[in-house]
Amino acid sequence: MRFFFPVLVIALTACGSGKSDRSADSLTERQRDSILANSKIPNARAVGSAMRAADSTSAKIRRADSVARDTTEF
Repeated sequence: MRFFFPVLVIALTACGSGKSDRSADSLTERQRDSILANSKIPNARAVGSAMRAADSTSAKIRRADSVARDTTEF
């Protein structure tokens, strides 16, 4: 039992240090969030709701910037 914990830590470190799964590294944060939002994990839909709220806020900011830019060009 005394050697179990160090062996477990070494085994987990060895398993997690490989670079075999490059496809997960190539996904953007938004893509990972989208996959999560469409999963069946409890409360995963909240991720999708948060993404829609962020998109809505970003669109409002872009529109406000566009209006501000149009009024300052004269």
